[in-house]
Amino acid sequence: MTAAATPDRPGTGSPADPAPPTAVGADPATGPDPAQLPDPATLAALCEELARAAGDHVRARTADHGGVARTKSSAVDVVTAVDEEVEALLRERIAAARPHDGVLGEEEGASAGTSGLTWVVDPIDGTVNFLYGIPSYAVSIAVVTGDPDPLTWTLQAGCVHAVAGGTTWTAGRGLGAWRDGERLVPRSAPPLAEALLGTGFGYTAEKRAREAAVVAQILPQVRDIRRIGSAAIDLCLVADGRLDAYYETGLNPWDMAAGALVVAEAGGVVQGLDGGPASAAMTVAGPGPLVSELTAALHRAGA
Repeated sequence: MTAAATPDRPGTGSPADPAPPTAVGADPATGPDPAQLPDPATLAALCEELARAAGDHVRARTADHGGVARTKSSAVDVVTAVDEEVEALLRERIAAARPHDGVLGEEEGASAGTSGLTWVVDPIDGTVNFLYGIPSYAVSIAVVTGDPDPLTWTLQAGCVHAVAGGTTWTAGRGLGAWRDGERLVPRSAPPLAEALLGTGFGYTAEKRAREAAVVAQILPQVRDIRRIGSAAIDLCLVADGRLDAYYETGLNPWDMAAGALVVAEAGGVVQGLDGGPASAAMTVAGPGPLVSELTAALHRAGA
């Protein structure tokens, strides 16, 4: 999956902040008619607009991020004040643009809608990197139909905006995937022995011990492994060919939604260990033949 220049893409390609659009087919009592929902190109453009606006807020708060506001699954699973600010900003803008849609966000959970669309939002994917000033963190925004569950949802559009570097990946269902205005195209898969993999680790000691045991078996079978610290960026790097493949357990819907669509629309595969949909149990992404090799190796490693 490499980039090829082309003028047509689903995203806006501009950091401009126009007035939000009105909901399509909205009825004050019942909300939009699902048959009149925006097409994926329109949704992708709004994803990119929202992600860029959120990125502007994160950049403005990089020097004074407010520190750790709270922790979640463990003492090292942190939330900063900026995570909370950005999610509040995104929810406000989504409500203004699409008042009948649902939202699932990392920090505030789920709010139901009536339109059949749900926005899946990670205000800062890679919060620990952000906290430490390591420039690998992103805003990730996707919109899905159906329940916001990776096992059953249908991804419609998504955008991952890498805040520090400014790189932006956008995808629309059936429309392809794009990095900064260049369309991503399918690429050939290297053999597993020559593949550069990405992965990530959980936040509890028990989970990390299990993941370390798997890494110890996979590492001798591949070119090398990278741990970047943002699942959304990892997935997009697979889509544009800067990682050959990626695997991780424990991903939440907001970690994977936008990046998974970018990979799929760039011609790649995103799946679970058994070949079904990706989920918290396992997410594996890359070109199809390499994913087959990698999942077999993960099975042998007891993943």
